[in-house]
Amino acid sequence: MLIKFIRSVALSTPGKPVALLGNFPALQRLSHRNNMNSRITFTEDFFFRQLFDHQSSTYTYMLADLGTKEAVLIDPVLEQAKRDSHLIQELGLTLKYALNTHMHADHVTGTGYLKKLLPGCVSVISKESGAKADEYLESGDKVQFGRHEIEAVSTPGHTNGCMTFIIKEQGIAFTGDTLLIRGCGRTDFQEGNPRTLYESVHQNIFTLPENFRLFPAHDYKGNMETTVFEERNYNPRLSKDIDTFVSIMENLNLPYPKMIDKALPANRECGVYDIPEE
Repeated sequence: MLIKFIRSVALSTPGKPVALLGNFPALQRLSHRNNMNSRITFTEDFFFRQLFDHQSSTYTYMLADLGTKEAVLIDPVLEQAKRDSHLIQELGLTLKYALNTHMHADHVTGTGYLKKLLPGCVSVISKESGAKADEYLESGDKVQFGRHEIEAVSTPGHTNGCMTFIIKEQGIAFTGDTLLIRGCGRTDFQEGNPRTLYESVHQNIFTLPENFRLFPAHDYKGNMETTVFEERNYNPRLSKDIDTFVSIMENLNLPYPKMIDKALPANRECGVYDIPEE
């Protein structure tokens, strides 16, 4: 079908070299569609659940090895800790780690509360975050749950401690606030730096295979996931050159974050001093 289509276009454009046919929108859409459809299927022993907090528009991710029943949570929210712990118990899982992609400024982490609700759970965050935790990650470290492992890759720019968590076998990455769907984290507070963020994304996320699915820490428009291919081509900020990106980020004129004065002090302490009274 593709060969016939190319021939028909060539015949309808006398004098035009066939090499120019790559510029036709129909062929470009076909190429894009082929890239987007080649997604990696989860292995049968891998559990994945995407959870949402409406107040902060935060995604929390529950992952587990269905053989050993060991589980991890990525970016838990304080107000949803009971929901998460109930689901863990209901599914017969054991929460091994509660991880944060960075020290959040828009919500209080649920890691401290989860340690109380599910004794034995270990809190984990980047060594560069400035937050307290049971264990600290450096770029290249692995987090093991059952036979599965998460590779922690440093992707600063939104904050110094931002990390992207990658599971290569499943073809997925959790990008925190570094890369959002058609956007990215702001760079005008904490240790934000637009050039650093741009380099982090282009060197450590956009270099992943195009069909890797990306899951951010937040979305404010109802989107749930994206891909490396999509963000490389359609992200209105990060698809630009670095100087244009820096100019965009320096002229966003965003309001002061509503939760920052509460969230940062709490998150430096692993969220523990905001744990609700039973």
